[in-house]
Amino acid sequence: MVLSWIDWLIIGAFFALSIGISFRYKQLGESGLTGFFLGGRNLPWYLAGLSMVATTFAADTPLAVTELVAQGGVAKNWLWWNALSGGLLTTIFFTRLWRRSGVLTEVEFINIRYSGKAAKFLRSFKAVYLGLFINAMIIAWVNLAFMALIQVFFGVEGTNLYLITAAAMVFVFAYSSISGLKGIAVTDAVQFIIAIVGCIILAVLVLQSEKVGGIAGLKEKLPPSAFKLFPSIGDGADGVGGVMNAGKQLTLTLTTFLTYVGVLWWSSWYPGAEPGGGGYVAQRIMAAKDEKNSVFATLFFQIAHFCLRPWPWIIVALAALVLYPDLSPADQKLGYVMAMKDFLPTGLRGMLLVAFLGAYMSTISTQLNWGASYLINDLYVPLDKKKQTSEDEPSYNKKLVKASRIATFFIMAFGLLVTTQITTITSVWEFIFQCGSGLGLVLILRWFWHRINVWSEITATIAPFVAYGYIQFKRFVFESQITTTVKTLDELTQDIWYYDFANGVLFSVGITTVAWLIVTYLTKPTDTIKLQAFYDKVKPTGVWGDFGTPDNKPMRWLSGAWLTGIIMVYSLLFCSGKVIFQEWDSALLYGVTAVGSFVLFRWFATKGKLFQ
Repeated sequence: MVLSWIDWLIIGAFFALSIGISFRYKQLGESGLTGFFLGGRNLPWYLAGLSMVATTFAADTPLAVTELVAQGGVAKNWLWWNALSGGLLTTIFFTRLWRRSGVLTEVEFINIRYSGKAAKFLRSFKAVYLGLFINAMIIAWVNLAFMALIQVFFGVEGTNLYLITAAAMVFVFAYSSISGLKGIAVTDAVQFIIAIVGCIILAVLVLQSEKVGGIAGLKEKLPPSAFKLFPSIGDGADGVGGVMNAGKQLTLTLTTFLTYVGVLWWSSWYPGAEPGGGGYVAQRIMAAKDEKNSVFATLFFQIAHFCLRPWPWIIVALAALVLYPDLSPADQKLGYVMAMKDFLPTGLRGMLLVAFLGAYMSTISTQLNWGASYLINDLYVPLDKKKQTSEDEPSYNKKLVKASRIATFFIMAFGLLVTTQITTITSVWEFIFQCGSGLGLVLILRWFWHRINVWSEITATIAPFVAYGYIQFKRFVFESQITTTVKTLDELTQDIWYYDFANGVLFSVGITTVAWLIVTYLTKPTDTIKLQAFYDKVKPTGVWGDFGTPDNKPMRWLSGAWLTGIIMVYSLLFCSGKVIFQEWDSALLYGVTAVGSFVLFRWFATKGKLFQ
């Protein structure tokens, strides 16, 4: 596709603005690790919240939603809608605790909660595992989606795709390493506004196209099952869903649906949806001005993440089924990019391309900065023998900022290397989900139960890998024997439990939970001095034995706020969809529910002193 001079002018202005913002906050970024990685702990709630939302709006998300809708209609989005319960759990119960802890990174929490050499090992291990390896996988799948965009939009193939991606990453490295988190957060906010406006414009243009014919035309051309908000529950379902072109209703087994909505959000570690908070979400929480701003930031994040972002993507995804009915299952996610290519006029092409560039850059910049914070704060600084005598000197701060920029560049290079080795995004998703299944409960309980120790977390970190390895071994043995039967692999795997995602998660959660509970009671508790210092500093609720008497009374009010908050956000999500689909009776019902649950949420939150 050939872009006009107007499109190029818009793209050039966007790049110039990104660089200009980074230089605006350069001095703050060079003040030390707190300035570089937490923006001086002075972000207002709206900036921290927008930065969280922008980070989750990567180049891959509209494509992923398009693929989900093609496979199972709107209801297939429960694959990620289920995360709301965990997100609000973080908002209501953990946000203030994270801000109160005073740590620079999530991994540093290990240092204030556990004791002994095992704690030092766990901190170093997680710094490398999360900050480098898992981070590189996330960067790689975001890069794959970005490459798909470039390939369809411009017809670029082969080595040139990797060269363009490398150039984009170098640009992101440049502006993110100049200013640190504050510049990244401000740029995120600008990028998100451009991205969401661009996606709304695309949805409107696609709907107005002659072939689609508006909402009425869309509903005539697709089966009613495509617009359902909930999947059908039934026996014998494959847990994946049908192809909407063929009019197949998304059907899940009861086990699969309950796993999605009742187990994943508290049991599985996943980037951006860590049980109890973590990763870049915890980074933004700790960068907020105070506890109140951190709570508002995460609450805004949950509402924007689930209610503001999805519908423009879903509308284009549904329209793509009408516009491009002959796409193969492997290429259905590209329907979104093809709609961009075919329906955007001059000027708007540049704007939406900037929207996708912004979505890509906001995610990559966060991953680079967040990953570098682990490698420097939790690996380099503890091993630096000179820190004891020079950590307060300006020269030492400059040294750390320089080291942070080097670490950022190293993560960028490693992420590019991993990009060349990954062929599918879903394989990375499955690996991360499965290898984090069961860890979540420990990450939650370590705040509320003094008996959780470092060996609990080590066990809960390792056990999912063992369970995942067992499942993969069973698959390998089964597939090696497939040639001895007349049945196809697809026919056989419907009856093999370890091919079902939900069953795999439940198996891993069960194994991991039993393992860490046994280890917890067989090992010694954390050192009493360390636990007392943690309790005095963070003031958690829960079960803390002789270390203090927590005020657990607000917990019941906060529990009410959590439950009504879930109802409120889901009702807003569904009300928006019903308004778009012009189903007014259902829209009114969900709207009234949203208002009523908001009133109750505010009452419970006030009683629980959430906003103080």
